Amino acid sequence: MKYQSGQGIRKGDKVLFHGEPGEIEFVVERLVGDPAIDWHMRQQGPGVMGLEPKHFGRAYIRETENAEDLEARGQTERFRIAALHDGVGHVQGNVPSVPYEG
Repeated sequence: MKYQSGQGIRKGDKVLFHGEPGEIEFVVERLVGDPAIDWHMRQQGPGVMGLEPKHFGRAYIRETENAEDLEARGQTERFRIAALHDGVGHVQGNVPSVPYEG
C-alpha cells in the first residue's frame, strides 16, 4: 500500500486525513493469521485503517494511491533525522544507510 506520493504506508504513520491529523492503525495487504486483519482482507480487500478522531473516527481506505485526502505527515522529517544520526549521513533512497537506534 502506498500514498499518492509513492511512499509506502506503514502501521503507526502519522497522516492528514481530509486535512485533519490522524494515524494509520494497520495495513492489510494479505492474510496474516490475525483475525481482524484477515477479516478485512476477506471482506474488503487490501487497504489501511486510518484513525482520525475529530470527524471520521476510523475509516478503511482501499485505493490509497488514489486517495487525495490521505497524506503522510512527518515521514520525510523522520527519515532526515535518522540520516543525520546514522553516523555517516548517507541516505539510500529514503532509508538511512545505517539503521538509527537512538
